[in-house]
Amino acid sequence: MPSHDETIVSATSSYEDWVASHVDVVPADLRVKHARLRENPFVFLRGTFYRWIQQWPVVCPSIAVAPEVMAVGDLHVENFGTWRDAEARLVWGVNDLDEAASLPYTQDLVRLATSACLATRAGELSVPVRVIASEIVEGYRASLAAGGRPVVLAEQHRWLRRVAWGDSRAPVVFWQRLGQLKQRAAGPPRAVIERALPRRVDYRVFHRIAGVGSLGRPRFVALATWDGALIAREVKARLPSAAAWARVGGTRANVSEELLRRSVRARSLL
Repeated sequence: MPSHDETIVSATSSYEDWVASHVDVVPADLRVKHARLRENPFVFLRGTFYRWIQQWPVVCPSIAVAPEVMAVGDLHVENFGTWRDAEARLVWGVNDLDEAASLPYTQDLVRLATSACLATRAGELSVPVRVIASEIVEGYRASLAAGGRPVVLAEQHRWLRRVAWGDSRAPVVFWQRLGQLKQRAAGPPRAVIERALPRRVDYRVFHRIAGVGSLGRPRFVALATWDGALIAREVKARLPSAAAWARVGGTRANVSEELLRRSVRARSLL
């Protein structure tokens, strides 16, 4: 069992050994991750949930004993994005549940507030640090009182829609980035990929480096042309939450699927 007293170096080595016991680690991607962790504290936070979940009960003992919920776990300001719902509407919300686990409800709130403070100090956000925590708590309470509601970027939340459709997220830029990927010769889980694609479509599989926390796990992108336009599907290796490694909170597998079923969420088009 990992020790709360071990150093970040020994914790990282222990966690990466644990990851390697579940999936075939990509060493080159892991080296990229280690380099990225040196960029700034915000990126370090994003890439080291295993260390966070190991240490936060020690640093915040009074709130680490709060009632448990189905938590996102690795919640931070970069863990939100957009997708198309069953009506093809643009929806905004949490889009990465890799570290979902049964945890005290305070865990997600504290981690989100911490990430926002670090992102502000890194110049990624312009929200005053003094108001971050109060705004998060106020929004959390309001959402609980309302029973939750999906954030659909149509008639409402137009300012957020403009952000989502900014130049850096434009479809042309997205497809250009995917077009620059290097093709991977072997190893993709073709059965999984083909279940996600339309039937009888020719596709090519590429290796993609993305994110921070999941770097080192195999990640594949399949590109194909269907009905005259490009389509893509991404697959990456899934692990239990790092909470299982740290023996904190729930340790059951496939918690992300349970969280999706139970969450207030506009369902995906796929």
